[in-house]
Amino acid sequence: MKRSIAILLASASTLALISAPAQAQTQKMPKRIGYVTNYATHEWYQNVIKGMQDHAKKLGIQLEVQDANLDIAKQVAAAEDFMAKGVDVLIVTPVNEEGVVPLLRQAKSHNIPVVLEGNPVKGMTTMVAICDYDTGFFSGVEAGKYAKENLGGMAKVMNVGLPLLSATVLRSRGFMDGLRTIIPGATMVHDLDGGGNPDRALEVSAAALAKNADVTIIYGINDSSSLGGLQAWKAAGKSQDGLLTVGTGGEGLAFIHAIEKEPSYRIEAAMFPEKEGYTAIEAAVRLFRGEKLPMHIVSPTTPLIGKDWKKFYDLDGTKRTIKWDAVNALKAPEKCTKTAADLKK
Repeated sequence: MKRSIAILLASASTLALISAPAQAQTQKMPKRIGYVTNYATHEWYQNVIKGMQDHAKKLGIQLEVQDANLDIAKQVAAAEDFMAKGVDVLIVTPVNEEGVVPLLRQAKSHNIPVVLEGNPVKGMTTMVAICDYDTGFFSGVEAGKYAKENLGGMAKVMNVGLPLLSATVLRSRGFMDGLRTIIPGATMVHDLDGGGNPDRALEVSAAALAKNADVTIIYGINDSSSLGGLQAWKAAGKSQDGLLTVGTGGEGLAFIHAIEKEPSYRIEAAMFPEKEGYTAIEAAVRLFRGEKLPMHIVSPTTPLIGKDWKKFYDLDGTKRTIKWDAVNALKAPEKCTKTAADLKK
């Protein structure tokens, strides 16, 4: 009898030891996370938010989202509002990098951890983002292979870029560097500021093509940029024969429709926004628990050629669903080949 009681007590002690860390871990879970996005009407951020919401819901975390709508003053005010409300962690996608620096100092004074999404800022603790240079580089390699096989080796690029952000500058540089590993004589005919939105991309691309339409490759730093460039090409009445369009982001449905319908849209550098949102929540939880994180948590990317998008997404009418097993099987590099610091060299 005494032996049975001893066994029961030992079992109870073991259970207590097992459950104690679990309870402690539960206590360390943040209750509220505030996310200030820079442009919530954009498909990329809509899917980043979806990834955040899905993961936060599973963890029992209340996620609140505010949109800066590309206004840095509005972004700072939204973050200050979250801090006043006592959120446990902030996640911020910077409208611009300089404007967020004082915000990081303010959050630190309130002992509120901050996770950045997408772009680095001086004084940051951690950032969840792709390797922008590498993403551009590997899509450039694929573009070079395509141009060699289908365009007679001609690689004359219209870069629909966004010089405001170091991340997008790195994508453009990476693309040209990757392209030149296959076609050393590749040239950039136009280097444009498309603003990262389709209307501006269309406007500047149309003006550039009116001056010089000797282009064989349209590269966009996001899907809005590549699609704006292609729209300008079509509006000029030009055939897509002898043209390659390369997009970046895999932001939503637009790139899938383009690959399926546009003859020149053959390559997409997929960045999986849902995965980035999921990882940002994970980083927020770990920061809240006091874990030391790398300054850059790399989110995976891969170039998609033609119908490769079907490996990672299901499409049902106007809804796409991510295939988590396929995306999670992608290996992100531990560190990026080049970063924003390399732009200053």
